Amino acid sequence: MRILVITFYFFPDLGASSFRMREFVKTLAARLPADSRVDVLTTMPHRYASQQQPMVLPLEVDGNLTIERVPLLPHGTGMVSQVYAFIQFYRAVLKRVRNRQYDLVFATSSRLMTAFIGAKIARRLNVPLYLDIRDIFIDTLKDVLSGLKVRVLLPILSRIERYVMQEARRVNLVSAGFLPYFEARYGRRNIPYDFFTNGIDTEFLSVDWVTNNRALKRPIRVLYAGNVGDGQGLHKILPGLAKAAGPLYHFVVVGDGARRTQLMRELKRCHVTHVTFMLPMTRSELCQCYQEADILFLHLNDCPAFTKVLPSKIFEYAATGKPILAGVSGFAASFLGQVENCAIFDPCDSAMGLAALHRLTLTYTERTAFIQQFSRDAIMEKMIASVMAVAG
Repeated sequence: MRILVITFYFFPDLGASSFRMREFVKTLAARLPADSRVDVLTTMPHRYASQQQPMVLPLEVDGNLTIERVPLLPHGTGMVSQVYAFIQFYRAVLKRVRNRQYDLVFATSSRLMTAFIGAKIARRLNVPLYLDIRDIFIDTLKDVLSGLKVRVLLPILSRIERYVMQEARRVNLVSAGFLPYFEARYGRRNIPYDFFTNGIDTEFLSVDWVTNNRALKRPIRVLYAGNVGDGQGLHKILPGLAKAAGPLYHFVVVGDGARRTQLMRELKRCHVTHVTFMLPMTRSELCQCYQEADILFLHLNDCPAFTKVLPSKIFEYAATGKPILAGVSGFAASFLGQVENCAIFDPCDSAMGLAALHRLTLTYTERTAFIQQFSRDAIMEKMIASVMAVAG
């Protein structure tokens, strides 16, 4: 058996999808018979231009696992630049698989185009497609683009999405909050769905968070770690929240993204000085930052599309036992209801954010049941069983 895995981001690139796919292909290759193969087609690390990209080989072979990385020309974070990058990836993938035969195509996608590549190859080879959906791209675009762009792009993207869904033999939704959208568009019985979420990686499970828990000091350290873009909306919440909280709280932002400069500008305009910025870092460095924090902060923008998502950051935050401050709504808010010592407030509402901040208990919280349920290993085992059932 030969399986093709297509992912735009892969380890050691930073980001939840990169680490998730690393665990997926490693476990998949280990579960297959010795004469089977897993081919991964991805890109060279490129997630953040501000980060020094790790040195990796364009081709790696480890037993029955082969990883091919497509080099991309330099590009920015804007939509046009992202489209250009995907076109490069699309052409490179089609060229590489031209004379190959596979028994199954697995594609993981947040921006739809990686899913389109997978559907195209699966149809050409007449093999099953297992589709892993991490975001509803069309839904997100409706919230972040202006009217004219939406009117031009949505009909095209809707046709692509329909094509992809028609080709998929089975679909995994990383958030159960996505299900009403897809059922409304494609019916209740036509496509079998899985709901394998993001999970907690071994890097976070191997840390002794109790022993390494920082003694509470002043100022209280509130850490945000992740992307700083439109989806997170930090530029809409952090200036007001940090100003209202005052110097008793010191906020730390670890990450980069399209709205980082605007966030810094808004903080300066509001005369907020107790916010520190750090560039994206490795998992081991991030674990150290988590240990030094008193509170972990999560936020999503106040757009309808984000009421359906389930941020991957929830899982690693919960694993630390640290108090969690979460500005989320919809499915994410409902999901976080099962996480102890997590204070939830409406997105972009700094007054509610301050009240939630004051509700937190600044101590370590045992979350054993949550960790056992959402460990990456447990989720991957179940997901691979579903993928193999599709492969036959």
